[in-house]
Amino acid sequence: MADYDLIIRNGEVYDGTGAAPRRVDIAITGGTIVRVAERIDGSAGREVDATGRIVTPGFVDVHTHYDGQATWDSHLNPSSNLGTTTIVMGNCGVGFAPCRREDHEVLVKLMEGVEEIPGTAMNEGLPWNWETFPEFLDALEARPRDIDIAALLPHGPLRVYVMGERGVNREPATAEDIARMQQLVREGIEAGAVGFSTSRTLVHRSSSGDNVPTYRAATDELKQLGESLSAARGSVFQMISDWEDAEDEFSILREISERSGAKGTFTLLDLATTPDLWHEQLKRIEAAQADGLDIRGQVISRPVGILQGHPASMSSFYKRPTFEAIMGDEALAWDEKIERLRDPAVKARILEEDCVDPHVFVEIFEKRFHNMYPLEDPIEYLPKREDSVTAQAAKEGRDAEEWLYDYFLGNNGSNLVYIPAANFSQHIPEMLTHPYTVAALGDGGAHVGSICDTSANVYLLTKWVKDRQQIDLAAAIHMLCGQPAELYSLNDRGQIAEGFKADINVIDFDALKLHTPHIAHDLPAGGSRFLQRADGIDMTIKSGQVIYENGEASGLLPGRLLRGRQEAPPAG
Repeated sequence: MADYDLIIRNGEVYDGTGAAPRRVDIAITGGTIVRVAERIDGSAGREVDATGRIVTPGFVDVHTHYDGQATWDSHLNPSSNLGTTTIVMGNCGVGFAPCRREDHEVLVKLMEGVEEIPGTAMNEGLPWNWETFPEFLDALEARPRDIDIAALLPHGPLRVYVMGERGVNREPATAEDIARMQQLVREGIEAGAVGFSTSRTLVHRSSSGDNVPTYRAATDELKQLGESLSAARGSVFQMISDWEDAEDEFSILREISERSGAKGTFTLLDLATTPDLWHEQLKRIEAAQADGLDIRGQVISRPVGILQGHPASMSSFYKRPTFEAIMGDEALAWDEKIERLRDPAVKARILEEDCVDPHVFVEIFEKRFHNMYPLEDPIEYLPKREDSVTAQAAKEGRDAEEWLYDYFLGNNGSNLVYIPAANFSQHIPEMLTHPYTVAALGDGGAHVGSICDTSANVYLLTKWVKDRQQIDLAAAIHMLCGQPAELYSLNDRGQIAEGFKADINVIDFDALKLHTPHIAHDLPAGGSRFLQRADGIDMTIKSGQVIYENGEASGLLPGRLLRGRQEAPPAG
């Protein structure tokens, strides 16, 4: 009989703490790391030779939106296939619980607009076998999946559940409303929610075009709801904001942390429109930490990137009436649609039109051709300014919009552009390495037809460690594993040490490379989304079971729902 279930031998082990690597063996039994030593004698059901490979903990991604996908899909791609073994969903105040039957469509439209998940996919895929948030957690727990999930309780559904139409219309909450919401937050935390989330940004809108129910919800409302969080249970308060009054907004995080002892976290971006804000926010975080308040910024390792073109969910032309009529004609095959669009008369007509009720991303970027970059393979997430659509058109002496129209028709209409919409910045390494930030914001499960940033964790390794050599590899692994696990009190993972969860990646670091995102038509009701692959991730192990090997899923589903704080293994 074998001594262990699995032994990984001869790897360069980065343990997730930031410590220097060690060449050690790792033995696993029953989903737990039971021994780490220079040499482990004994047998195992399987042995993995990691010679020439780095061995890391599984990545922990604390900013995802798999709230819908996790109810219908057992494989949480594009996260699990890129080395992530634990995710936190329910971010930004959107989700599907609590929810009464009559409000299903309200929440579908909210998620469709804010996180750009096709309403048809949600209507087809969501089982709706819950009403309350505790029932939602029970439904999640009942479904097997490849990786572990944890969930925040989102403000939007909560407000609609308690206030009905008044909540949808963003009316002020009464004292009775707030008392009821506080009660439901407490019940959610007791049932296993890892915290509470909200959105206060104009960019987040329902698919109806309306602002989300939480937009500009009274500051005092949020502070009172935050009192229901539990420091003892490791609760986190997560927020995204436009920061119009940065001091007032940050006071929400401070006061919730002061009153409840909960941790606070928020989206931290370097924005061209407010170039000093990111630095000011770091100063606010430092001051809060000095006062004993655990508040941290979430930082993405590259620009927030929007993909646009005819295969994607949007483009500069997608809501122009003539274009929409052609692409929406179900009697036409794809090749016929592209041929119609090549007609000079059709082209001239479309170029004269404007988009009607486009998504906010198109509202902002429809004609910012200097921010658009023809997509290359492999994708360049920090493109050179001289490679923009504006620059390409100028080289040919053409109008940028007309150049873009023709470009989108190339390769039988499959060409795409990449728009670095935020965080197109030289300050990314400084933000990532700050002691009070966490690498995050990949948005897995969201913006499925226009953004594929889930691979930002791998990009941190390929760009800032391997290519630019601006971040040490041990520090980067700590950013992707130990830091996010600690933020959410998931204290049984994020490290390779005896007694910890056996969540492990075996990586050929020299070969590590991201492929350009590709469209897959695999959502419920035939919906499409961007997925992404990477070379170099030889193996991903979840709870001691190999879930991915050389990019292929094994079919094993050891993932489970995490309910609140996860205790660290006993010392010694």
